[in-house]
Amino acid sequence: MSSSPIICFGQQPCGFFPKRFLVSKIWTARRLQRELGGEIVFFYHDCDHDPRETQTKLCHLKTGELQCLNFAFENKIQKKYSPLFAKRVDRSWQANTARQLPQFVSSELAELFASVQAESVADFCLEMYRGMGLLEGVRIERSGSAEFRAKAISVDDFFVDTMLEGEVVRARKHGDGFALHQGGSSYLQVEADASDKAKITPTRDTRLRWMQSVLHCTHYVAGAGEIKYLNLDDAPEIEFVERDPIERSDEAYVGE
Repeated sequence: MSSSPIICFGQQPCGFFPKRFLVSKIWTARRLQRELGGEIVFFYHDCDHDPRETQTKLCHLKTGELQCLNFAFENKIQKKYSPLFAKRVDRSWQANTARQLPQFVSSELAELFASVQAESVADFCLEMYRGMGLLEGVRIERSGSAEFRAKAISVDDFFVDTMLEGEVVRARKHGDGFALHQGGSSYLQVEADASDKAKITPTRDTRLRWMQSVLHCTHYVAGAGEIKYLNLDDAPEIEFVERDPIERSDEAYVGE
């Protein structure tokens, strides 16, 4: 374990232009690094499956009106249940969106968006964040990585990757089996094999200790909502730091 600070922040892919609260986490981590030294680690939770996570709110350059854009998905199963690392990028969606973007962002950012060739939604977002210069010098660790999962501890509340109608889906442990949440009290039971750690990821309540078992971070930059649900007793060795305030936190960051 390193004796120098390991400053971590975590986030799902949160828009093809990152939400401003993620940028605030990055800036806060950089501030801590200037004060303390050490390394910054981005725990990229790319196995989240919620398509709402990648909604991207952009402000029209002329009217000032906010518009919410998001990826298009090939089918309902992929949209609702596939992890973000398995949701595929629709090239016609990308081309159509690229034509709209000059109404919302600089020509440089529109060109960056059009140039990205990543196959998955998670990879696409990550390449955009890198292309915007936000992740220089930051180590990326991904919850969807088989290598990361193999190193992590076992948890009693978890999801497992399995197949449904040709798509990778993320089923939650549910009673004696596994299920996809269809909404309300409705669940779809599915077959899944939980014997392979490379297919296992934690729930929100078990994610902190699962992540920490690999990263051994000394400091964790948390969002305002995140710090309320984290069980800090799961990692008493971590110093938790709330991210610095930022205006319009849920809008997309496209430069100041």
